[in-house]
Amino acid sequence: MRLAALLVIATTGVLTAVVPGSPGTAAGLPYQDPSLPVATRVGDLLTRMSLDDKVGQMTQTERGVTTPADVTSYRIGSILSGGGSAPASNTATGWADMYDAYQRGALAAPLQIPMMYGIDAVHGNNNVLGSTIFPHNIGLGATRDPALVQNIGRATAEEVTGAGQDWTFAPCVCVARNDRWGRTYESFGENPELVTAMTTVVTGLQGQRLDGPASVLATAKHYLGDGGTTGGTDQGNTAISEAELRAIHLPPFRAAVQRGVGSVMVSFSSFNGAKLHGNKYLITDVLKGELGFTGFVVSDWAGIDQLDGQRGFTQAEVATAVNAGLDMLMVPENWRTFVGYLRAAVQSGQIPMSRIDDANRRILTKKFELGLFERPYADRSYAATIGSTAHRTLARQAVRESQVLLKNAGGILPLAKSGGKIFVAGRSADDIGNQSGGWTLSWQGASGNTVPGTSILAGIRAAAGSGTTVTYAKDGSGIDSSYRAAIAVLGETPYAEGQGDRPGSMSLDATDLATLNRLRATGVPVIVVLVSGRPLDIAAQLGGWTALVAAWLPGSEGAGVADVLFGDYAPTGKLPMTWMQSASQQPINDDDGKTPLFPYGYGLTY
Repeated sequence: MRLAALLVIATTGVLTAVVPGSPGTAAGLPYQDPSLPVATRVGDLLTRMSLDDKVGQMTQTERGVTTPADVTSYRIGSILSGGGSAPASNTATGWADMYDAYQRGALAAPLQIPMMYGIDAVHGNNNVLGSTIFPHNIGLGATRDPALVQNIGRATAEEVTGAGQDWTFAPCVCVARNDRWGRTYESFGENPELVTAMTTVVTGLQGQRLDGPASVLATAKHYLGDGGTTGGTDQGNTAISEAELRAIHLPPFRAAVQRGVGSVMVSFSSFNGAKLHGNKYLITDVLKGELGFTGFVVSDWAGIDQLDGQRGFTQAEVATAVNAGLDMLMVPENWRTFVGYLRAAVQSGQIPMSRIDDANRRILTKKFELGLFERPYADRSYAATIGSTAHRTLARQAVRESQVLLKNAGGILPLAKSGGKIFVAGRSADDIGNQSGGWTLSWQGASGNTVPGTSILAGIRAAAGSGTTVTYAKDGSGIDSSYRAAIAVLGETPYAEGQGDRPGSMSLDATDLATLNRLRATGVPVIVVLVSGRPLDIAAQLGGWTALVAAWLPGSEGAGVADVLFGDYAPTGKLPMTWMQSASQQPINDDDGKTPLFPYGYGLTY
């Protein structure tokens, strides 16, 4: 990589312009020769790196507390955006400008090692305003369509590339075994075979080659067993045998590794009381050894803080995590403390240099494979794909394929497009925020028209013919017996990890029940469209509903729901989770002997 001029830090700490090729600069060295094999380039670069360079590469910091000058001074290997952490201008240009500023900081250091930028693009590039928001994984699991999921990965990669980022913390390949868990919607399903089939998204994200057009580094998360915690508690303890861990939770990671996934993120949770962030057996012996994973392992947000159960992290925790096999540490806020601890741990012999070199080799290999040394700056040519018509069409296809028809008394669905009146109610009928769920523009998500798209109500209005009157009242007020059908779009409002755990009731709340009572009181047939991140406890109400459609969290293209309601497409979705009779059955899974309301794989059609 030959740049017209570079800024490097002189020993005085003053930024000085240096011409490439002059003594002390990196231009023209073997590791910068793209004709050489990656392994040769990595080996050459490692011989030139100081301990500070190596420590920096293993450090990932949050953009809100990191400047481009910090990247230069500390040789930081990666920046990330936490959920909702965005530049002042939340546009493709704003993101790409920010990326390039950090990259200039990285390239201003003497060895000119580019940084990577990580983002939670978990259902589209959901932090970037205007992106296509695809259904969350639970809905994609209902499609049983691995090819579709691969195409969604490809579209997401294009939108990520267009905003300048090169690494996504996706896919979540957890196997959710207890629907009380607030991350249930991030799982493709309760069955390891189903989740394994959906690892096609890795191929979509990374492309055929990491240095190919619009290829981004994918992350299989969260390793290992986070979907099996006792009580479905987020960051909890998975208390099962190793045999069950291997049978239920390991297969999707094996599949992701076989697809060449570039990184694996460790879970906050514990396995039989031992925090995963310090579990050398599962990280080094099983993942890197037995599964043959050659990418790098990254911690979750400040995950090393939790190893000793005390607030904040210590040098001992840093040593434990790195020796366990973590290669890059996500230390979003207290990263300067981490840098000091890691350096000291190596100098004192707590961490062998061989472990530091292994971590750097893994990280640098991916940077070379991504082509960052040749093309370090944002590829703005893909900005036009963000929220494009083609991607929204793909998302609409995913929405309609994810709809699961659970009840259809008297064949009321599909609805005729012409004649009479249809009443629409429910707080999620005209709320793109609700239908998109968590991890949408912000970490926990929010109600309201938070992102561009089409609400389910707008889709219904567009699908109904000119001879049909569509009336909407959020709370169901104003309905009378003159309507031929009432559509109630309700369920859960947005949440993400932690706040989404449901240790108590999993029923509809008083607001939704009041809306349903108003509709049912008229005698009009009620069609419930359930917008939720998991099965809900609805058995007590189901008898009063004429039809029930599980819409999951469809994202920005609500018209895909109407495509099924009005019969443009017959429903094909199948349950990715066993649907409980009551919350007291949790955990309930296929073949566990419990009688469900609807079994795993259930789904009607027309």
